[in-house]
Amino acid sequence: MTPTLRVMLLIDADNVSSDVIEQAVQRTLTEHGAVHVRRAYCNAETAVKQQALFKRLSVRPMVNISAGKNSTDIALAVDAVDLVIAERPDVVVLVSSDSDFAPLVIRLREKGCRVCGIGQQGKTGEETVGVYDEFTDLAHHGVRGGVTPAAASAPATAAARKTRARPAAKTAAAKTAPAAKKTSRSAAAKKTSRSAAAKKTAPKPKPPSEAAEFILQAVPALRSGKEVALNDAAQALRAAGLLGKHGSSLKLFDKLTAEFAVLQHPDRIRWTGAPAA
Repeated sequence: MTPTLRVMLLIDADNVSSDVIEQAVQRTLTEHGAVHVRRAYCNAETAVKQQALFKRLSVRPMVNISAGKNSTDIALAVDAVDLVIAERPDVVVLVSSDSDFAPLVIRLREKGCRVCGIGQQGKTGEETVGVYDEFTDLAHHGVRGGVTPAAASAPATAAARKTRARPAAKTAAAKTAPAAKKTSRSAAAKKTSRSAAAKKTAPKPKPPSEAAEFILQAVPALRSGKEVALNDAAQALRAAGLLGKHGSSLKLFDKLTAEFAVLQHPDRIRWTGAPAA
């Protein structure tokens, strides 16, 4: 009989979405049969937001209240080393797309553990994947954020107001110029016909892919089609956790050439899926 491996699952809950956390737990259970240690490291806000999820998955939240950009990562790393010494696991699974855990992965491997990584698709750089003994990217299937519904309804509302205003204008004209009324109606009918034809033939803008949506949320200026300095975009992506400290923004955008155009001299980036002005 094959002995059951001791498995430790440590989640950087500030770095990946809730549905990726759930997928990671289920995948690890399916692969190994049991997970002896399940911990999620996060700030207080995330702990409150995800408490139902943690309870359902039997994951212990490790709340970090220290200030500082990487304080949660440091708390996870310190705890991981202590747990490996105390629990002697065979496998450690780190759920994060952050490249900052590379030194931790190497140290845990030196302690005799097989170290596997699980990240969120679209947020993980190639340099992160190569550090682990095995790495799996999971797609985020949650509802996309942003202001798309409101933005989509605003133009429709404005158009409706404009359409309703036309009969009033025609009524005023009819009182003063009966002959102009017929001409006005004919012109309005032609305009309406052209507008309807244009609506039928105009292609609907293609929604951004999941990876592109993450980038657009991190760098809102790109959503309008505006050119953004590549360095500014890289800083925003790092602040949002989509790009590692030493990750290359060019490598990231090279994977999304269908949606982003890299312009040179000076280096700039533009989202090609922006609606035409």
